[in-house]
Amino acid sequence: MTSTEKDTFELLIESNKGIIYKVANAYCKDEEDRKDLVQEIVIQLWKSLDRYDDSFKISTWIYRIALNVAISFFRKDSKRKATQTSISEGIFNLKEEEPSSELESNLNLLQQFISELKELDRALMLLYLEQKTHKEMADILGLSESNIATKISRIREKLRVRFSQHNH
Repeated sequence: MTSTEKDTFELLIESNKGIIYKVANAYCKDEEDRKDLVQEIVIQLWKSLDRYDDSFKISTWIYRIALNVAISFFRKDSKRKATQTSISEGIFNLKEEEPSSELESNLNLLQQFISELKELDRALMLLYLEQKTHKEMADILGLSESNIATKISRIREKLRVRFSQHNH
């Protein structure tokens, strides 16, 4: 690796770290797991750099790699945690103070509901909330635009039902 390649890669990571951290936060609650996932995403970006297809925007490519890494990391982590007997999370999670506003309450609920979605649906919602177009989402996730549109409407309907159940 030349110092120019290294500098270019570091600049790429620095200017797109927001994407990497958003993906890591969407898939990992635990800080140590998030750090591991961020590190794994960066490693995979480095390994895949020579296969970057410049017909895609660099952010599309980064999302694609980051989400693929996150989904496989999440699956491995879920299996690992399922095989361990763990003390109930409730013991460690003290009751949070009530959110100060309805908006904050709804944002917390949205975050909770999204975290309960399957891995691919979670990726879709992350991109949807980032206001990506259906084409960008299709490019990132390797799905057709019509498939994206169908999945988003189903997820939005699930979320709408969850919100209405919660508010009644």
